[in-house]
Amino acid sequence: MVSLSKNQTVSLSKQTSSLNQLQFGLGWDPLKKKKGFLGGLLGGGGNDSIDLDAGCVLLDRAGQTIDTIWFRKLKSSCGSVVHMGDNLTGEGDGDDEVITVDLTRLPAQVEYLAFTVNSFRGQTFNEVDNAFCRVVDQSRKELARYQLTEQGSHTGIIIASLARNNGEWDFTAHGKASTGRTIDDMHSDIVATVVR
Repeated sequence: MVSLSKNQTVSLSKQTSSLNQLQFGLGWDPLKKKKGFLGGLLGGGGNDSIDLDAGCVLLDRAGQTIDTIWFRKLKSSCGSVVHMGDNLTGEGDGDDEVITVDLTRLPAQVEYLAFTVNSFRGQTFNEVDNAFCRVVDQSRKELARYQLTEQGSHTGIIIASLARNNGEWDFTAHGKASTGRTIDDMHSDIVATVVR
């Protein structure tokens, strides 16, 4: 498994012998509020739930959107990308939301898959802790992981992308902040970040 830093790229094809099915696990936790007298007065103590939404945009070479998969559309029109369901709290260990990709069924014009996390409710990444994105192959082997280290007042993030590279697939950790509360609001930031 390769642990990536912001803006690093790894070839997934070199990490495994056969690359057919991928799972993109996205996770996060609510930031633990300070406890104690002042924390209680200021609304601290205990965890609030964080409802972040994972999404995936399929783009062609020019950055035009082919399809968008998110909590309002859980399966791509081609059937190759499937969102496994919305997590409303961010509680628990491991992946909070999972998007599967069948590379064998992905249309040839799809050049990029951009993975995003955004807050439809407007909660900011100052309220989020331990956000990550990881890639797992069909044998359940973890190929790459990106741990997001920055927080901020933004409501969205282009966390990572998958790109075709001469018949192979490259995974890039982005960690690019965006102000979008929905995946559609983030479109211009997605194209600027992902398309080479």
